Amino acid sequence: MWYGIIIFILVVFGLGGLRVINQYERGVVLTLGKYTGTYAPGLKWILIGIQRMIKVDIRITTVDIPRQEVITKDNVTIGINAVVYFRVEKAEDAVLKIENYTYATAQYALATLRDIIGGVELDTLLTEREKIAIEVKKMVDAATAPWGIDVTAIKMQDIELPAAMKRAMAAQAETEREKRAIIIKAEGEVKAAENLQKAAEILSGVPGGLTLRTLGTIEKLQPDPSKTVIFALPVEILEGLKSLTEARKKEKE
Repeated sequence: MWYGIIIFILVVFGLGGLRVINQYERGVVLTLGKYTGTYAPGLKWILIGIQRMIKVDIRITTVDIPRQEVITKDNVTIGINAVVYFRVEKAEDAVLKIENYTYATAQYALATLRDIIGGVELDTLLTEREKIAIEVKKMVDAATAPWGIDVTAIKMQDIELPAAMKRAMAAQAETEREKRAIIIKAEGEVKAAENLQKAAEILSGVPGGLTLRTLGTIEKLQPDPSKTVIFALPVEILEGLKSLTEARKKEKE
């Protein structure tokens, strides 16, 4: 009977020490509080009461940095939030060298983000967002490497500007659009004037050409029958009509 009880206790004790480590995990083993190894994925066994296993997820973790108010170098207060992507490279370091590596990484990224944005002007932040994010990533990655953490990326999601700043930027953008529209219109008028000049030179070189062109334009007009339209014909047109009449007379003769 006692043998059966002992065997039962040993079986329960043995089964209780079994641990399953998933493919995306690593098992950090502490024996009497001392680090004794890191287990790879699979079915593992530990000695209950003497050993303890801490599982660490080595997949990429996403941590959201909530909206923070930051003052830029040119004293503009903005709201910004970001996302940190990182993974555990060394499970034993993440367990033994830092209490909560997820929280610590997020807080360090937040502090670094505030420091770097505080050293740049607003225009630089808006135009070089990706460059600044890469700089933040490098600094955070260097600081968290001793913890066994690999920071893969840091992305700045939203940059919220003050309402007055938004209105000023919108007005500036509208002014810039109007400026471009005026320039484009002026360039079009210059091209049209050049084409008109070329057409006038060609018509002037043909006897009666300018006159025929003027008459054709007048013919296309559709004035109101109740109104009288008076045309002031230039001398060149009258001379053209005279030349055209003389040319026709010569053809008849």
